[in-house]
Amino acid sequence: MQTVADIMTRDVMSISPQETVRRAAQLMDELNVGAIPVCDGAELIGMVTDRDITVRATSAGQSPDETRVQDVMSADVRWCYDDQPVDEVMNQMRDAQIRRIPVMDHETRNLVGIVSLGDLATKHSAEVDHTLERISTPAQPDRPQLNS
Repeated sequence: MQTVADIMTRDVMSISPQETVRRAAQLMDELNVGAIPVCDGAELIGMVTDRDITVRATSAGQSPDETRVQDVMSADVRWCYDDQPVDEVMNQMRDAQIRRIPVMDHETRNLVGIVSLGDLATKHSAEVDHTLERISTPAQPDRPQLNS
């Protein structure tokens, strides 16, 4: 049985909720990633994605130098443990329609890595097609709908 620890990306950078959106975008550019875990000290409190920056900050006209990561991040972050079976985590990702999931150490509960759809595709490809299909199904926007 393959576990998440076998395929995850280790040594993941995180960002403070107090950092600016500009710094988050710069870090994403430097690391060539589309998401960064948000940690308050050692505690994982959210994820910020390139889409969060675009939709929640830029499209709303917020200044990237004044807007804080905590203002645009997704706080309802899903995560998994490093010793979980890969198939179980793929089901989590499929059900939540997410492309990446932070990995926590089961004993310390500290952030130890991240698993992306790309990790699954290159290191565990048996069910990736089905997972991708479910993740890619359109979902409702996570912002309030305006009433006409």
